[in-house]
Formats: sequence, C-alpha cells, structure tokens
Amino acid sequence: MSDAEPTRWEYEVLRPPRDENRKEAEDPSTELNDLGAKGWELAETVDYEGGGTKYLVFKRPAEGSEP
Repeated sequence: MSDAEPTRWEYEVLRPPRDENRKEAEDPSTELNDLGAKGWELAETVDYEGGGTKYLVFKRPAEGSEP
C-alpha cells in the first residue's frame, strides 16, 4: 500500500438550457462534448423537486495531482 497523496479534484457546473417551466429546452450536447474534450467527467446531477435537471456537476483531477 502506498502513502501517495490522494487525488485532488476540481469541479465545473453546467446549467442546462431550459424554458420558463424549468424543463430542458435544448440539447446541451455541444457543451457536454466541449467539457469532455477538456477532460471533465459527469459526476452528479442536481434536480429540481418534481423533475428537471437544475445542474450538471463535472469533475477532473486538479492540475498537479498525482494520477
């Protein structure tokens, strides 16, 4: 077992485009692909009560952290 430093993470939050009823109004594929190309990975969603996604939370190892 190693005493290596634990991985440090950085986070990014995307608020999906929505209409006034808080329902997803547009496909966020472009933004998702851009984040994926930069090394971001979907970690969690935060939903509205009653349905609909409020936030998409992404994470990736922070610069300078050990793999």
